[in-house]
Amino acid sequence: MVRFLIRKVPSLVFVLVASSVVAFALPRLAPGDVAVTLAGTDPTEANIAAIREQLGLDRPLVLQYWDWITGLLQGDLGQSYLLRRSVASLIGDRLMSTVELAVLATLLVIVFGTVMGILVSSTGRRWVRAVLDLVNSFFIAVPSFLTALALILAFGVLNRWLPVSGEVGFLEDPVIGFQFLILPAIALALPPAGVVARLLQAEMLTARNEDYVDLALSKGASPARITVRHVLRNSIGTAVVAVGLQIGNLLAGAVIIEAIFNRNGLGQLAVSSVQTRDFTVLQVLILGVVFVAVICQILTEVVLAALDPRIKLGE
Repeated sequence: MVRFLIRKVPSLVFVLVASSVVAFALPRLAPGDVAVTLAGTDPTEANIAAIREQLGLDRPLVLQYWDWITGLLQGDLGQSYLLRRSVASLIGDRLMSTVELAVLATLLVIVFGTVMGILVSSTGRRWVRAVLDLVNSFFIAVPSFLTALALILAFGVLNRWLPVSGEVGFLEDPVIGFQFLILPAIALALPPAGVVARLLQAEMLTARNEDYVDLALSKGASPARITVRHVLRNSIGTAVVAVGLQIGNLLAGAVIIEAIFNRNGLGQLAVSSVQTRDFTVLQVLILGVVFVAVICQILTEVVLAALDPRIKLGE
């Protein structure tokens, strides 16, 4: 385990360095100038130039990038241009909201994807498999924002069963917090769950043609035992990899879902940072998403090796 993690350090550093360059350059390629926004209405060229000098935006981009990176290495995420607050405090105030949404959505992806994959691959009736395949294809094809609007209409407008706007922290009140959290989590989880189910279904259908399944049948094992102990156990690695690959999609989709359900998370912070050209906040958020996605990929390999003894870390 330790050797595997040590071997992963160079690639992790390379990805983060490359991502930091992209995160620094990408916001600055967009049209607009934060100095103009800070100057207010009818700004003069002198006012804009003074603001740019005060913020250090008149310095070469290489020096600006170097100052940002050295600050990150020292634990300083920078300061918001507009809000005059540290980026660390802004992210800290909204981090728990996004974490709650991402964790519940990931759990739903695992549950929905695994159950759907098992059902489709286990049923012997063609019409049942066709219906389940249709439902699964619907999950994959329909974007999360459209699912979110449908859930709002069904559970918040036609039937006032669940709240559809705002949030309550899950740690503050688990019952009320879950009510605010369940609809956005479902909307965020359904498309990735469909992908996981489709991959798991294909792997399990292939595994059912293996010799060990015929041997289990000849010994009189029940279909449920064969599915769980033999087929699923030898196919679960595909689901683990698929879930790890979908983490990035969940974080990206959270931006839209938080806006639709009016959650005060990192997605909303990213949107407002783009609109106001607050580069210092946006570049940290981009780099943070990449870091989380890379860590999830490493953890996926560790979990996969733990589930399947045939797989050795690093091989």
